[in-house]
Amino acid sequence: MKKVFTILAFVCIGMKGFSQKDSIRLKSSSDTTTTRAGKDSDSCCDSHDWHDMHGWHHMPWPMPPHHWDNHAKPSNLSTNWLIVDLGFANYTDKTNYSGMTAQAFAPGSKAYWFSLKNNKSVDVNIWLFMQRLNLIKHVVNLKYGLGIELNNYRYETNIKYLTNPTEVIMDTVSYSKNKLATDYVTVPFMINFNFTPNLKEGFGISVGMSAGYLYSSRQKLISGEFGKHKTFNDFDLNPWKLSWIAEVQLGPVKLYGSLATKTIFNSQGLDQVPYTFGIRLSN
Repeated sequence: MKKVFTILAFVCIGMKGFSQKDSIRLKSSSDTTTTRAGKDSDSCCDSHDWHDMHGWHHMPWPMPPHHWDNHAKPSNLSTNWLIVDLGFANYTDKTNYSGMTAQAFAPGSKAYWFSLKNNKSVDVNIWLFMQRLNLIKHVVNLKYGLGIELNNYRYETNIKYLTNPTEVIMDTVSYSKNKLATDYVTVPFMINFNFTPNLKEGFGISVGMSAGYLYSSRQKLISGEFGKHKTFNDFDLNPWKLSWIAEVQLGPVKLYGSLATKTIFNSQGLDQVPYTFGIRLSN
């Protein structure tokens, strides 16, 4: 997670830089407007001429700053770079722990073995880019992108994953930290419904699916007895994750969620279907 937060720090610095540039441009525009308005006043030009000159004759005068700040002419193809999701990861556990396959994978297991610390099971996604392609009058759009999903499942118990073959046991060691991390390269595809296409921060929803490939997975254990230990293995996890995904935009606030179509494990008797939800940070 330290690497993740380092990446997030660089993203935030970059986004702050973009904001400063926008502020400088806005200030320059305001200075120019003030000078021009003064000149027009001296030459006795009325406000209607000034509106026509700037293409604002259809808008009320004077316009409040928040009105024109939030308006923009939509483009047929728009790109959003370096989007960050911060949220929670969890799963719906429908495992039959009395079944033979579940007991073969986790001997003696009960449902509580895989209980999570909900407030510490986090989801961090970093999208390299997302693009929105106009389909119907900028109201219906195709939205797609590329990024990585970092899911961290923090266990309440002292379960431990063994390898070769994969098996889950209840360890006698008391762990202060016990988590399973799964990292995916993911491509999302969504249909976007933008109800306010002329607003920068409008209202809309996006729904679709994503396909993720598992490129890294590990269990991290910390105990007073053995210190910090990481085990890198696929743990018989499903290498592919297909998920239903959704995004809701409420002005400046964006929320996201995902629900996988099947269990995180690869036919080993554990029926644990992951889901995520949280807030999306983007320009």
